[in-house]
Amino acid sequence: MAADPTKPVYTAADLENFSPDRDLGYPGEFPFTRGIQPTMYRGRSWTMRQYAGMGDAEESNRRYKFLIANGTAGLSVAFDLPTQIGYDSDHPMAVGEVGKVGVSIDSIEDMECLFHGIPLDKISTSMTINATASILLALYVAVAKRTGADLKKLSGTVQNDILKEYIARGTYIYPIRHAMRIITDMFAWANENTPEWNTISISGYHMREAGSTAAQEIAFTLANGVTYVQAAVDAGLDIDRFAPRLSFFFNAHNNFLEEVAKFRAARRLWARIMRDHFRAKNPRSWMLRFHTQTAGSTLTAQQPENNIVRTAIQALSAVLGGTQSLHTNGYDEALALPTEEAARIALRTQQIIATESGVANTIDPFAGSYYVEVLTNNLENQASTYLERIDALGGMLRAIERGWVQQEIQAAAYEYQRAVDSGEATVVGVNRFTREDEPPIPLQRIDEALERRQIERLKALRARRDKARWQSSLDRVKDHARGGRNLMPAILEAVESYATVGEIAAAMREVFGEYQESVVI
Repeated sequence: MAADPTKPVYTAADLENFSPDRDLGYPGEFPFTRGIQPTMYRGRSWTMRQYAGMGDAEESNRRYKFLIANGTAGLSVAFDLPTQIGYDSDHPMAVGEVGKVGVSIDSIEDMECLFHGIPLDKISTSMTINATASILLALYVAVAKRTGADLKKLSGTVQNDILKEYIARGTYIYPIRHAMRIITDMFAWANENTPEWNTISISGYHMREAGSTAAQEIAFTLANGVTYVQAAVDAGLDIDRFAPRLSFFFNAHNNFLEEVAKFRAARRLWARIMRDHFRAKNPRSWMLRFHTQTAGSTLTAQQPENNIVRTAIQALSAVLGGTQSLHTNGYDEALALPTEEAARIALRTQQIIATESGVANTIDPFAGSYYVEVLTNNLENQASTYLERIDALGGMLRAIERGWVQQEIQAAAYEYQRAVDSGEATVVGVNRFTREDEPPIPLQRIDEALERRQIERLKALRARRDKARWQSSLDRVKDHARGGRNLMPAILEAVESYATVGEIAAAMREVFGEYQESVVI
């Protein structure tokens, strides 16, 4: 790792060109460095979400009700890999993966079971889904309609950030430009039908998990945001109608003060981009609203109880950085999906910060700190330099297609791992302060028979559905894909006709084809 440039002490001289009026302002006012709401947590707390999804819909429904009973204010759904990449549970590609890293959702019946007994117009739901986000949103809306919920009151988020999948995660399906078309269709449809729903959560989280630096996380996330905004504008959408529903998703990592500064810098930089570059007029279009998750990549299998401390520090940085919602990881997640005990401790971590620590009593308490303001300025400047480089490469789509973004992250990840391996960077319990005896801890286990039961349910659904209506709805999806009409009405009709996630994804694969990754070394 490069030598640490941090000075032993900071003074006013380090902020020679700093202007409180220009660079800070007040909470709820441009450039929103101090937060997007005038009262922040004195008005209302951040939304406490706990990311969960395990096995099948019935088991996940039980976990959601457990979390609600323990005080969580919003649901956050994890889907299994077949659902994420558009394969049904009986597809050969799904063998051994059904329900393993999230809940398996094949059809509207699964979605009904997932949210059974949960009023969808009274709770906020976040769904971590990207390539198949249009289908999962349609399933959510279809279930809400069946329960009589007011669609205008549905609140929540689909992650729907496909660009970071090509960069860092890999659960893509379609070529980039077709995937972008699906996203802008969702923007337009949701503006009219689900106006309180966030149709994208532009995510730096996964790029940070892949090894990016804090400055890269800001830059690449906002560059993706710029790309989505430009695509929507090019599609004829009014920026001041869709931009207020954009949301972001950041990682809370280990360097506590750097993370606080990162959130502040990202908010200020996005406000300037939206006002000065895109000429948005609505102040809500300038606001960077974001969800935070503590850093899964920092969790260790060795001495996993230490992860409770790591998570608490990371969560505190997110709160002091002004997050709108927060997920705290279970201490056992380096080993398995979290047990109920681990999930409860993670939620209690947020509740203790909110009610016992006192940090929510005042807004942006680090404002004016010489060191934090220097960090904020430095991160904004570093991110701006990256954004200029991306512009010079022809924009984010071109930078991704060339593999430049991926290479930058890979280089940062390699440098950090080299430092850990050499002992230059300390990971407690891994390369320092280790112990020989590692006592076992209880782990969450997924029933191996679940996959068979899920496939049996899917087979039964296919046997009893109206085949003519089902086929007609899939043909309509293909027609809309070919003809350029908005895909969402056709996808909604298909899920209501009992078409499955895999079948709808396959219909679009037939028209759009599949993305072929360029190998970057």
